[in-house]
Amino acid sequence: MDNSVSTNLVSVNCGLPRQILWRGQIVTTAIYKEPVRGRVFLRALNLDGDRQADLTVHGGASKAVYCYPVEHYEYWKTELPSRKFPYGSFGENFTVDGFWEDSVNIGDRFAVGSAEVVVTQPRLPCYKLGIRLESDQIVRKLLESGRTGFYLAVVREGEVEAGDKVIPLIHLLESVSVSVVTRLYVARRYERGDLEMIRRLLTVDALPESWKEHFRDKLYQFAK
Repeated sequence: MDNSVSTNLVSVNCGLPRQILWRGQIVTTAIYKEPVRGRVFLRALNLDGDRQADLTVHGGASKAVYCYPVEHYEYWKTELPSRKFPYGSFGENFTVDGFWEDSVNIGDRFAVGSAEVVVTQPRLPCYKLGIRLESDQIVRKLLESGRTGFYLAVVREGEVEAGDKVIPLIHLLESVSVSVVTRLYVARRYERGDLEMIRRLLTVDALPESWKEHFRDKLYQFAK
């Protein structure tokens, strides 16, 4: 993505928790998001008409909105040719055009509609994505492919709608990209320069404290 050029909000997707039968058990999930028409109010924790099922691992101010690049859909259509992929298939609230994990940094800010948002962290998928896409391998494949998408916190509440421009406001050069954060999170070994990237990342206010604790532990383990 060229951070000086606005991109598009392709689809706004919402969904409420529902109970489904999975492998003989009842599971409560809000992974089933569907496109909505018209303007939707984006609040500090949710879009109107959207909720998360398990608030111990989903939702909260740092995960108010989940973004997924529309460009990734073609990849998954090839990987899972028997599946249909309407917008919202990955549980995302915003299907976006032009945002790639390797060009969006933690702490980057954007205006969309009358709202303002900031990038906080990559998405680490859970087993419920496998339920949604009927694939036991999708969680592993998503992480390995780097096509994780990312979360946003709401800086200013406002209304959004499919077709809105997503306008870059701040590209945080001292931060690191979403794709790098994902790689550092799952890495068992570090490459040259990775420790410096972690130190830079720890200075970014938008990164949640739970992620900072993880990376502080990584630095401590490396120093032992």
